[in-house]
Amino acid sequence: MPRFFITLSYNGKNYVGWQIQPNGKSVQQMLQEAFALILRQDVAVVGAGRTDAGVHAREMIAHFDWNGDVFSPGDLMYKINNFLPKDISLSAIKPVRPDAHARFSAISRTYKYYATTVKDPFIHEYTYRLFFQPDIGRMNALCEVLKEYNDFTSFSRLHTDVKTNNCHIEYARWEQKGNLYEFTIRADRFLRNMVRAIVGTLLQAGRGRLDEQGFRHIIEAANRSVAGDSAPGHALFLEKVIYPEDIWL
Repeated sequence: MPRFFITLSYNGKNYVGWQIQPNGKSVQQMLQEAFALILRQDVAVVGAGRTDAGVHAREMIAHFDWNGDVFSPGDLMYKINNFLPKDISLSAIKPVRPDAHARFSAISRTYKYYATTVKDPFIHEYTYRLFFQPDIGRMNALCEVLKEYNDFTSFSRLHTDVKTNNCHIEYARWEQKGNLYEFTIRADRFLRNMVRAIVGTLLQAGRGRLDEQGFRHIIEAANRSVAGDSAPGHALFLEKVIYPEDIWL
């Protein structure tokens, strides 16, 4: 059956994450219910990754199989958007090769994390409030250290079902824009909770509580308990997922 990629965005505030869970609504659940209603058949929607509870996506990619009858992809997208709640939106449905996979075919993913040092009622839902002025130079020095390693067990949620905790981090950097601190990280893959755990640990360095030697010890220990607390999910965004050009039809 022909395969299609969906490009969507969502505000994760009201969801337990991307993946279907027994304890609340997920983005995947809302999509599958919408497709089932419009196409009058069960449709499995597979995402590029699993965002945690409260985490947002400016660009998530998912795939589904569909014979393409009755509606064009554009008409289907319009109908699905009309059924979905206001915090989930589809921007494209495009055909891909039958062997293309939203998760396994991706070659890179980019996340952004936002922190602020001021109380601002217009951004508090999407930023992590800091009560100190972080040392951005110290944090960026440790970002360069991150790129030297591949095993990120120390920043992974325990008891996950992945076969390896190895990832290749291509880019990691903090930027200061006034009172806003923006962290961007790009890698071939991410472990569950990985970005939030890295952010929480780097912020320890930003307060002067962690140096390079201590940071290397955390990574090399391959033990989640030695790293910093995870930063809150409401300030994390999945920004972009990249695929090889030859998967698109």
